[in-house]
Amino acid sequence: MRAIRQLLPALLFAFAPPVSATDNLHELARAYVAAHTAAGHVPSYARQTGLACSACHYQFLTLTPFGRKFKLNGYTLTNLPSLVEKDSTTNGGRLGLSPFSLLSAMVTAAVTHTKDDLPDTQNDAVALPQELSGFLAGRIAPKVGVFSQFTYAGADGAFGIDNVDIRFADKTTVGGSTEIAYGFTLNNNPAVQDLWNTTPAWGFPFIGSEGAPGGAASTLIDGGLSQNVLGLGGYAMVGKLVYGELSAYRSAFQGAAAPSSATGAIHGVAPYWRLALQKEWEHQYVMVGTFGLHTSLFPDVLTGPRDTYADVGADAQFESKAGTGNVVVRGSWIHENQTLDATFAGGGSESIKNSLKVLRLNASYYPRQWLGVTGGYFDTRGSSDAGLYAPDPVDGSANGDPKTNGFVGEVDLNPWENTRIGVQYTAYSNFNGGKTDYDGSGRNASGNNTLYAFTWLAF
Repeated sequence: MRAIRQLLPALLFAFAPPVSATDNLHELARAYVAAHTAAGHVPSYARQTGLACSACHYQFLTLTPFGRKFKLNGYTLTNLPSLVEKDSTTNGGRLGLSPFSLLSAMVTAAVTHTKDDLPDTQNDAVALPQELSGFLAGRIAPKVGVFSQFTYAGADGAFGIDNVDIRFADKTTVGGSTEIAYGFTLNNNPAVQDLWNTTPAWGFPFIGSEGAPGGAASTLIDGGLSQNVLGLGGYAMVGKLVYGELSAYRSAFQGAAAPSSATGAIHGVAPYWRLALQKEWEHQYVMVGTFGLHTSLFPDVLTGPRDTYADVGADAQFESKAGTGNVVVRGSWIHENQTLDATFAGGGSESIKNSLKVLRLNASYYPRQWLGVTGGYFDTRGSSDAGLYAPDPVDGSANGDPKTNGFVGEVDLNPWENTRIGVQYTAYSNFNGGKTDYDGSGRNASGNNTLYAFTWLAF
């Protein structure tokens, strides 16, 4: 289900309520659309909004500055009258229900072809659905909004809870002119609350094959805790320039009433932090930031040695109008230090201390609302450890080296703004530490090159 977890709160922004007239954001959004879409182009208006999808997206899932503002304000901005009941004694608002349904859905179908067949597996695998998701998302009270996702994954043959982000959001002014937008988030995946398309939860590629091989190593912050934790945090955007957040996570396993010796658990809490600086001009936007997560885990039992992971990341995003279209450039780098006391004691690693480094760079060009082209480079490398990365056909490493790098390209056609037909190709230079015979069973890195074609519908 990891591929679908990278898809969705941004997608629901296209079906989100229009922004508050009191903040004059409805007019701001229309001005933004006029400035960032081709002259004469009349985009389809998103359901329930009265605003074009392009107010929140260059293309889904890539957010515009206005789309980030919608998320920052807790999914609550609206231009429609709420269902209101006054308190007879205080004359204060006791009810503020939205007049529209929060229900939406999404389905993806795909075909996957790897250059070399996977052992005992038929190539050109077809998935329908690859993912089928239902959502409850939007404003539930004047300052409270929710994004919640429930997904059936075809590869798992199972239905379960996916990403959840519940927010309280408000604004204040200090010094007479400096606006502070602030709030609280309750969520189940570190970085799912992030506003940019650079952190692991929302980074490119936004969709991928469930049947293609992937590298053996990944950082903990890259989905390692998703849907098995619950975090509470506070955030603020100061003067539309500086964003900061601090959250803390505890284990909240699905299928278990409480962490146990069968599941393991986080020791104490796992703090997550985020800091970003942004600046928007008429036709350009830039963000530079940093984020991180510190986690101490019991791999299984709830006493004794633990594994500790310290993830620190840096990221940047640049957006610019380019002729009749837009260009978006994104990059991130994550360094993870691992102290594997528990894994080492159990014979699962050769070393107590290891590290991983992950680099992702990609750029998208959207010449029209219906067309997008993206290319990216990815590189994962770290400490060699034959215990963590043992020889094994396809998924293993003959030399214990996690190095995996290559390029990914994607072309997307959007005949309608909620419909996508895409083709993606991933080419590996190295896979799990080598170019040739990387797994000790004769497979080459290029054998995992993957052609992936998909259809993606949101309704």
